[in-house]
Amino acid sequence: MFVQVIQAPAGDAAGIRRLMDRWVAELADGAEGWLGSTAGVTDGGEFVATARFESEESARRNSGRTDQAAWWAELEKQLAGPATFQDCRDAVTFLAGGSDDAGFVQVIQSRIVDARRVRDLVDRMAELDAGDFGRDDVLGGIVAWDPQMVTEVFYFTSEAEARVAEAEPHESEHAAALLAEWDDAVTDVRYLDLRDPWLWSP
Repeated sequence: MFVQVIQAPAGDAAGIRRLMDRWVAELADGAEGWLGSTAGVTDGGEFVATARFESEESARRNSGRTDQAAWWAELEKQLAGPATFQDCRDAVTFLAGGSDDAGFVQVIQSRIVDARRVRDLVDRMAELDAGDFGRDDVLGGIVAWDPQMVTEVFYFTSEAEARVAEAEPHESEHAAALLAEWDDAVTDVRYLDLRDPWLWSP
């Protein structure tokens, strides 16, 4: 799976949402290999979107479409500044992956300290099951990374349930050990909360 993470200061959030909905309605059918997208605007006014594709090649083909370029030009007009793109050739899912049933999505971005260790930990985390998390509020998630940065996207039933659960962690000893190792493998952690997540899949 290939994941592209797009971020920019949001200008007109309603306009961004309208154009994202239009992409799904009018362009998604022509996006070969598209697996789904998650987007939203944080309380601080940052637009965040992740687009999932079967492969980098399918994502590149989509970017090269004339109608895609025209759509992006319209979206850029709704932004308050230039967009940044993180192309992640490495990505894994856990539990239900990118769930369209989420009522709250949290994006966590970190700078990688030890790339080899991150890859090993991600592979081990992908094997965790619901019992390891010990939380009914976690529907699934995606971990995607490039050589410098890792982006985690967690899908929760609701923010209220997520806040209650994180205050009283109940993960297994195995999961807790992996999380402790993870803290040593990354740094400069940022949390981006999408309280009104926009969720689409084919």
